[in-house]
Amino acid sequence: MRLSRSLAPVTLALALVVSLPCAAESHARVPNGHEPAPQLFGASCRTTVRGSHVVAYCHNPYVDTDRVGLHIECAQWWDIDTDGSPVDTGPAMTVRLSGRCWKDVRAVWISHQKVS
Repeated sequence: MRLSRSLAPVTLALALVVSLPCAAESHARVPNGHEPAPQLFGASCRTTVRGSHVVAYCHNPYVDTDRVGLHIECAQWWDIDTDGSPVDTGPAMTVRLSGRCWKDVRAVWISHQKVS
């Protein structure tokens, strides 16, 4: 099927308008043709649970300070779950976090927050 002479310019203009925002958006995300460097952040933590006691060591190998917090969920419904006080972990620092339940531990996790 052949487009008439009056519809061809309109179709071409519509195709250009639709394709322009996509091209402009891709250039905005990748300046100078290079991918942005990934932001390295976050202390690596290891936790140990022995009975009702929890100990975590967090080491921050990066430049930005990481505020880490220990969270403990206890197994018994009557046992109080705890959220430890956050600790700032500066560059090349290792911190020790600890907590406990009265009886058994169900879950342990560490939260991370970037300090500006």
